[in-house]
Amino acid sequence: MVSRFCILTFMSYKKIISEIKRKSDKKRAVISQSFFKTKEGEYGEGDIFLGLTVPVQRSIALKFVDLSFIEIEKLLKSTFHEYRFIGLIILIERFRNTDNKGRDKIYTFYLRNIRFVNSWDLVDLSAPQIVGRYLQNSGREQLYIFCRSESLWERRISVVSTIVFIKNNDFKDALKISAILLADNHYLINKAVGWMLREIGKKDMQILENFLKMNSKKIPRTTLRYAIEKFPEKKRKKYLKK
Repeated sequence: MVSRFCILTFMSYKKIISEIKRKSDKKRAVISQSFFKTKEGEYGEGDIFLGLTVPVQRSIALKFVDLSFIEIEKLLKSTFHEYRFIGLIILIERFRNTDNKGRDKIYTFYLRNIRFVNSWDLVDLSAPQIVGRYLQNSGREQLYIFCRSESLWERRISVVSTIVFIKNNDFKDALKISAILLADNHYLINKAVGWMLREIGKKDMQILENFLKMNSKKIPRTTLRYAIEKFPEKKRKKYLKK
């Protein structure tokens, strides 16, 4: 006999899928396909978009925050980008509003499905709010595993997650991971590292400048541009001439 829980879960899943499809926009989907580099050989190869705006996706997710993990996993495994985005928003909301035991479960679930967090916006949306917040007061070894991963997205997760630490004036891991990733040749990693360094500079300019001086010969140009974006114009030009 099928349980009442299974029936209700199935109905909730059908409802969320129906709402997602109802809000789809073919013209916007075409733009997204191009913006997220989905052609053969590009970082988003094979990803499919339905054309929902971020506010619309958030509004849908908030209606279904009680969706079961089984159904959230279905969203994450979907070939449709928006399904995965909405599934991650649901996880973030649940993480924000649960206790430590609940956060343990969500973090473990996230790691088990990490291969589906496979676009820069999915990483930037979820990594700080789940990985960063979970590891804020615990061991951070997992970030160092990620930063040496063959997966582009796991490497980006490793550095973007540190923004949570940076905001609390804890720069140690962000600087270590950034130093490791300076050797990375993918521009999405170069940008992410520069972004985190810029955030450190907002908190302590001297620490950022020390890092730039120590790594002046190996810092990628893209990383440097992002890192010094908030510098006074004269200082910024000086760094770019080096």
